[in-house]
Amino acid sequence: MKTVRIVGVPEHFNFPWQLTIDEGMFNEVGIDVNWTDVPEGTGKMCELLRTNQTDLAVILTEGILKDIANGNESVILQTFVQSPLQWGIHVNAESNYKTVDDLFGKTAAISRYGSGSELMTYVNAANNNWDFDSVKFEIVNTLNGSVEALSANKADYFMWDRFMTQPIVDKGIFRRVDVCPTPWPCFMIVARKEFYQQNKAMVDNLLGIINQTTTEFKMIPSIDRTLASVFNQKLEDIQQWLQITRWSQKKLTEAQFNQIISDLIQFKIINQPLKYFEVVV
Repeated sequence: MKTVRIVGVPEHFNFPWQLTIDEGMFNEVGIDVNWTDVPEGTGKMCELLRTNQTDLAVILTEGILKDIANGNESVILQTFVQSPLQWGIHVNAESNYKTVDDLFGKTAAISRYGSGSELMTYVNAANNNWDFDSVKFEIVNTLNGSVEALSANKADYFMWDRFMTQPIVDKGIFRRVDVCPTPWPCFMIVARKEFYQQNKAMVDNLLGIINQTTTEFKMIPSIDRTLASVFNQKLEDIQQWLQITRWSQKKLTEAQFNQIISDLIQFKIINQPLKYFEVVV
């Protein structure tokens, strides 16, 4: 039995991993998957990859590419979720902010630097023709930390997946003023380069198994009700999420990769191009 450590956010995107682990499908081929939830998000997962505290990560595209550009010795194995992530732009429900324009020059709550919540504030700024220097940050670590920060007026807005934050909106704690989709596929499966080079056959086996699960995931009987229960969501919200979410079983093509890199440079998330064959294996 070979052990592989994998990290990801505790969100519905990763529920196929939990199902596959619980059903013992990895064990059947001699792989012991040690999954760890990382509620702090992509910035924390980049740190875990860098410090050899995980072997694989299911991680936001923009965050891992920025960290690879900054020296993270990781490689992209394949796209995990092809569809864009719908980043809700949230404010304290009792605040006077009504539109995105009201947030110009205000402070964004972010989980940590290098996280999607930071990087997407630049995408939002670019979409609204704001100077990037106008964006300010307050580090809050987790979704719960964002609730505390906005409630205490330490930050003015927070960007996070609009479906995962829906219960907070429903409770009247957050108000969503807009949605900012990623211009690229949202989640990648990545590995530490050294681990991949030493375990290629095992990693390929693992990917084949999770890809089988994601191919069939939407056909699982009552999966919408299961997800609604596990993630404390309204059934209609989960059904809408399932309708727009597309898992992938494929590697990034060179054309897709170059387009993402071009977008990341435009949004000043990275400064110079990365080479496809050095990043995608």
